[in-house]
Amino acid sequence: MEYNCLGWDGLGHAALRQAIAASGPYLLCAAAFILLWEQLSYLRKKGSLPGPHFVVPFLGSALPMIMNPTRFWERQAALARDSGLGVSANFLVGRFIVFVRSTELSHKVFANVRPDAFHLIGHPFGKKLFGEHNLIYMFDQQHKDLRRHIAPNFTPRALSTYIDIQQRVILAHLHDWLARSAPSPKPIALRLLCRDLNLETSQTVFAGPYLSAAAREQFNRDYNLFNVGLMAIPFDLPGFAFRRARLAVSRLIRTLSGCVAQSKDRMRAGDEPSCLVDFWMQETLREVAEAEAAGARPSPENGDAEIGGQLFDFLFAAQDASTSSLLWAVALLDAHPDVLARVRAEVAALWAPESGAPITAEQVQQMRYTQAVAREVVRYRPPATMVPHIAGQPFPLTEWYTVPKGAIVFPSAYESSFQGFTEPDRFEPDRFSEPRAEDRVHKRHFLAFGAGAHQCVGQRYAINYLVLFIALFTSLVDFERHRTDGCDEIAYVPTIVPKDNCTVYLSLRGAPSL
Repeated sequence: MEYNCLGWDGLGHAALRQAIAASGPYLLCAAAFILLWEQLSYLRKKGSLPGPHFVVPFLGSALPMIMNPTRFWERQAALARDSGLGVSANFLVGRFIVFVRSTELSHKVFANVRPDAFHLIGHPFGKKLFGEHNLIYMFDQQHKDLRRHIAPNFTPRALSTYIDIQQRVILAHLHDWLARSAPSPKPIALRLLCRDLNLETSQTVFAGPYLSAAAREQFNRDYNLFNVGLMAIPFDLPGFAFRRARLAVSRLIRTLSGCVAQSKDRMRAGDEPSCLVDFWMQETLREVAEAEAAGARPSPENGDAEIGGQLFDFLFAAQDASTSSLLWAVALLDAHPDVLARVRAEVAALWAPESGAPITAEQVQQMRYTQAVAREVVRYRPPATMVPHIAGQPFPLTEWYTVPKGAIVFPSAYESSFQGFTEPDRFEPDRFSEPRAEDRVHKRHFLAFGAGAHQCVGQRYAINYLVLFIALFTSLVDFERHRTDGCDEIAYVPTIVPKDNCTVYLSLRGAPSL
């Protein structure tokens, strides 16, 4: 019996080897056919657009994009500009992409976010990361209803509450930054420090008292996994960063869903809102009560898990974009001492640090020049340089080019920022002053907050936060950039930051209340 089994194994292995040898040419032919088909499909979709003539099978230009995203996107922009067409093409991980430099064509994409045209995705593989039910994937009436529900989150009363929270967190982190710089002056890189500042600010503003210390630690670990996965090759397999990021997002949403449930309990008890989710749940509970009184069924969108996912979307939008803006504000103010002097003079005329009183929401609104500086920072270095969309069907982008169904389209807010405006390559806050009002005159080119129905609902929140940070940082801290070759070049992490992570010398400017 043993002999027969061994003999059978030998025969089986021989037969298998013969089968493989016989099928080898067919497998090679099949592989060659697939590769040829992919190449021809890319060229057909590309049409007359500038872009590479040959793409690496499946990966396309993914490795160059991941290794040096700045150079990759600069190349796409140069192709679009030099061709005079305003658009260019490429291929990333099995997906055909279209890069849009032209402001007018970008508006055409933003204006057609609907089920049968373009789907806003936030990230080329965002649905796998964020889930199917977040705000950025909603359309038509569902999207309008949700924006109406969250409008109370950004009323003057709510924004004033957030400014108080933001200020406490900023001051605590400035303490820490100055301690890191003492006793002997040494340069420190601000990128990770600003990331930590913004993460705590977002957690505290959005979720208020509902995150315990342990929950915050786990939240920070999961958010770091998510950030790493954003820049990784999207292999959704065990051991890969993308899979770890997707699982981390699931945990983050569960955590935020628990905060939603706790907030509902507090608002039912009649407590005053103390954070964003409280303002949201106060309005949600009111609408639910009205629906029940009218005999209607409550909307499923008001469930804890659904709102937890949307709250994560808010946190993601605020977290990385604000980190980028804070870093560029420091870098640009250091590079423009005349602007820095005017900011300090304006803030000093409205607020005295030695008084111990916080900056109020009314004072933030009175800081007109500092607000202009904040807007110019966002124009000059828009944090989310591109806003990816997927074409839901073939879409005639121009008279001569139709975007194929399934293509990922990247309207560039960064490229639009350097079109239309007066001397757009200059950092000049006065362009947003009342006499010039370039934010209105050239409004179509100011796409840092998007455009159309999905324009960022929290842009007033974002500008207030940036103004408040600039006011506190410049008034309480003396700073000087540690300049190195290429320190001002752009790095993607995934939003844009100075290549040197904004490395500066810090010292106390003289504020006993700090």
